[in-house]
Amino acid sequence: MERPREVTERLELETLSPRAAKSAHTRGRRRPEAKCPIRTDFQRDRDRIIHCKAFRRLTHKTQVFIAPEYDHYRTRLTHTLEVAQIARTIARALRLNEDLTEAIALGHDLGHTPFGHAGEAALESAYREFDATARFRHAEQSLRVVDELEREGEGLNLTEEVRDGILRHSKGMEDLPGDPAAQPATLEGQVVMYADRIAYLNHDIDDALRAGLIAPGDLPAEAVAVVGDRHSARITAMVVDLVEASREGERVAMGAQVAEATNRLKDFLWERVYRAGAEDQAERVERALRLLFRFYMEHPEEAPGGPEAAQEGRARLARTVCDYLAGMTDRYALQQLRRHFLPERWLGG
Repeated sequence: MERPREVTERLELETLSPRAAKSAHTRGRRRPEAKCPIRTDFQRDRDRIIHCKAFRRLTHKTQVFIAPEYDHYRTRLTHTLEVAQIARTIARALRLNEDLTEAIALGHDLGHTPFGHAGEAALESAYREFDATARFRHAEQSLRVVDELEREGEGLNLTEEVRDGILRHSKGMEDLPGDPAAQPATLEGQVVMYADRIAYLNHDIDDALRAGLIAPGDLPAEAVAVVGDRHSARITAMVVDLVEASREGERVAMGAQVAEATNRLKDFLWERVYRAGAEDQAERVERALRLLFRFYMEHPEEAPGGPEAAQEGRARLARTVCDYLAGMTDRYALQQLRRHFLPERWLGG
């Protein structure tokens, strides 16, 4: 009698697109494991990500607006859930593997720093003060989280397909589609790459409108004419176009007109929100992370694993401090700033 996992694997082979990744044919894990009788390997990866500490911390990492006073601005967690929802919609329409798609989507931002978009560049700058060859990219850090940092250094031991999708999901501020050689190997990973762009463009526009940084009439007219002037209309237009353009062929892609509109909206946000609108915050974020980085380098006993790393040398300690800071939530980083740099009220008699 077939076990539940075997039934699911058989159904994937019978019903999914020939282009889809099949859990029965996974490239495997870095460390071999016995199969689960109920869940496929991709389902296990999804569950491991949801239950890990880094995923829980996403709820207190901001997306764009740092320490907002109101509750409706996106966090890394709400962004991640929006990406997963959009990605699963696309994957189902293309008959791709939804479990693989969801696992990649839920894990793609685990390595993001505190303090929104500004935090990534700020942490790299602070890191390079102690290791001139260092670099920090959130996608690489996300892979480091699942490979090395979770489970007290054992990692989550995810499948190669999920690891590849996490590592290669981000295009930064590049236009899509970009270089095919740099994109995820699976169509499911490519779906997440596009879903990430669709989600953050539209919810960042929504948040920027709410914050008063932009007005509806500021959006590029040529892009609005193609994808619409409302949040839901834009997402629908982008998703429908992506599905229609990707039903055949070897890669996931948008049609030329919608891709151009999407790239125009990305450039608009970069100029009006990410760079200009948050410039003063970016300077404060860089100062804050540099202060904390220097403090932990001078006081390794204050960072988890710091004393052991310090014995291995300056570069190893800097890597440990970078990992510690990258994992912090916004509020925890602010708590550490207050704890180490602000005087406390004297409580003596």
